[in-house]
Amino acid sequence: MNESTKVTTNETVGITAVSVVPAVPLDVAGMTSAERARMPLTLDVVKAAAEQHGVCTRPVLREVVDLDTGEVRIVGIRCNATQATKCPACADRNRRSRMAQCREGWHLDHEPVAERHTPTDDQVELVTYRSDLTAGYRHAVATGKLGDADDYREGIREADCDLRREGVRGNLPAVERPARTTPARSTRRRQDAPNLPRRKVDKRTVGREFAGRYRPSTFVTLTLDTYGKVRTDGAPVDPATYDYRRAARDAVHFASLVDRWWQNLRRVVGFDVQYFGTVEPQRRITPHAHFAVRGSIPHKVIRRVTAATYLQVWWPEHDEIKYSGGRLPVWDMRAKGFADPDTGAALTTWADAVAELDQPAHVAEFGAQVHSKGILGGTEEAGRHVGYLTKYLTKSITEVVDTDASARLVDHADRLAAQLAVTPCSERCAVWLLYGIQPKGATSRTTPGHCKGKAHRRDTLGLPGRRVLVSRRWSGKTLAEHKSDRATFVREALEAAGISKPDVERARLQWAPVRPGDPHVPSRTELLMHMIAQRLKWRAEYDQAQDVLARLRLAPVDVSATSPAAA
Repeated sequence: MNESTKVTTNETVGITAVSVVPAVPLDVAGMTSAERARMPLTLDVVKAAAEQHGVCTRPVLREVVDLDTGEVRIVGIRCNATQATKCPACADRNRRSRMAQCREGWHLDHEPVAERHTPTDDQVELVTYRSDLTAGYRHAVATGKLGDADDYREGIREADCDLRREGVRGNLPAVERPARTTPARSTRRRQDAPNLPRRKVDKRTVGREFAGRYRPSTFVTLTLDTYGKVRTDGAPVDPATYDYRRAARDAVHFASLVDRWWQNLRRVVGFDVQYFGTVEPQRRITPHAHFAVRGSIPHKVIRRVTAATYLQVWWPEHDEIKYSGGRLPVWDMRAKGFADPDTGAALTTWADAVAELDQPAHVAEFGAQVHSKGILGGTEEAGRHVGYLTKYLTKSITEVVDTDASARLVDHADRLAAQLAVTPCSERCAVWLLYGIQPKGATSRTTPGHCKGKAHRRDTLGLPGRRVLVSRRWSGKTLAEHKSDRATFVREALEAAGISKPDVERARLQWAPVRPGDPHVPSRTELLMHMIAQRLKWRAEYDQAQDVLARLRLAPVDVSATSPAAA
């Protein structure tokens, strides 16, 4: 580089200035073309500066119109990526928000969520009106009055929209009755699974208090079973005998197995246990989960619940692939379904295949390795575990697993990915067609064996669900509300220091995507440089506000003006 920068701070106003210090100039004219090609481009330097100052490097352009003044601007908003390989600034911001969410809900000493509001008269009237519309629609369908049925359907749609606007949550009953329901399965526990005591689950979410001041919580780690012996690097000792089929199915159903574990735990301890957890791969590329649990739960209870938890997957048998290569099921336009490419016979539908089941296709269970420990709130250990829970959130699954460590581990990942490619991930998965089963919702656009689900992607290695698992009543707030709390805190700090910001919330703004070919759209380099300058300005204002508030807290207070004697 031919220049260096020097950062200085004016302590009086709290504004940071960047001055350029001349250095030895580069002889660009004397360089070869190969040497000039290795020099960084302007966009690369701007992106490096944006990453240094915590600015999003992939902003999304939006056109903003102020309806009061008529001003039209093109602004860049954060991409909100969660992986550092896409945008380091946004990934780190999301990680810090998750850390705040985990920390705030872990050691609560009060219930975070109030009771639900009583239904209003308008909500009750709307539900009554919708009930009448539903009855009228079904009568019109039964009597063949299709015109009246369409009118009723439109009225039901409007009533549903009104209910949502009135604040009614939850699923409303479907207008059409299902033609065929799923067969009822017995809920009796398996004979090879240990029994668990059952208690009535109270609405309480806060753990017990000990010795009048201690309210400990729990940190739990759950792991799947073993599928064969592995080496120290995580690769199997004998890949030929390693059970890749069971490993792939357990990974696909891991989230459902965890849900079943929480149901069992709440029934055993007798209160609504809340949790914040993250799902990560082990060295052997098997998912395991770490959870911060509110309340103290004995390790003996956790081990007992883990040993007794299982998940029965009532899916059709999918052990033997019937169609592969160039011989795949074809779409029959007349029958509106898939058929055998040789005989033209229709494939078995999902409903027919499930109705004939007499045993589950797969049973998922946890392994014997389970870890739990008690944690006290406000301690260094609690903060360390919050960081441990969110350590890998900015990395993808394949980045966490170091496949470059050995060729054996690369082969292990390839074998698991190949098995996941032929493992169905849901009732609508197109992989079912390879086993001669027509999945739910199949259309002419369905490609046999090709499913867009996350479970089949190489960068997820079978984890189809979310990386972060948070219970509904963890902190009483959503992640967006936690981010809003931070923005409110900064705004109040600026106002307390006398730094006024425009009231954007009250401005009437209209947001719209930028039209392709708009000549007013700035280049990415110009946009990033503007965002960097804006970021530096905001940072200087916030530092100035912190200095002002610190001086106000240290300033002596005139107690004579507020004492009872002076009054």
